[in-house]
Amino acid sequence: MKLALIIGLGSFVGGFFRYLLSLFIQSKTTSPFPLHTLIINITGCFLIGIVFGFFGKGQISQEWKLFLATGILGGFTTFSAFSMETLTLFKEGYAIYALLYIFASVFLGLLLTYLAYQLVK
Repeated sequence: MKLALIIGLGSFVGGFFRYLLSLFIQSKTTSPFPLHTLIINITGCFLIGIVFGFFGKGQISQEWKLFLATGILGGFTTFSAFSMETLTLFKEGYAIYALLYIFASVFLGLLLTYLAYQLVK
C-alpha cells in the first residue's frame, strides 16, 4: 500500500506539472502541430533515462525509482495524448504534421532516453 501511495503522489505531481507546462507552451504558439505534447514527451524520455541510469548505478532506491519514473514521469508524459493528437492531425488533413510528430516523438524520445542514461551510467 505504501508504494501505491508513493506512485499516486508522484502521478499527481507529474500531471500537475504537465498541465502547467502544456498551458505555457500552447500560449507561445498558434500552430496546429502539438508542440506542447512533443516537448513534454521528449523531456519525460530524457528524465526517465536519468532515473534509470541512477537506479542502475545503485544511487537511488526502488522506492525512489517508482516515485520518479512510474509516478512523476508517468503522470508527466502524455503518450495517450500523443496518440489522440496524431489521429486528429490525420483526420483534419495534416498528414505531414502527423508523420513529423510521430517521427520526432519516437526518434527524439528514444535518443534522449539513451543519451540521458549514458550520461549518468
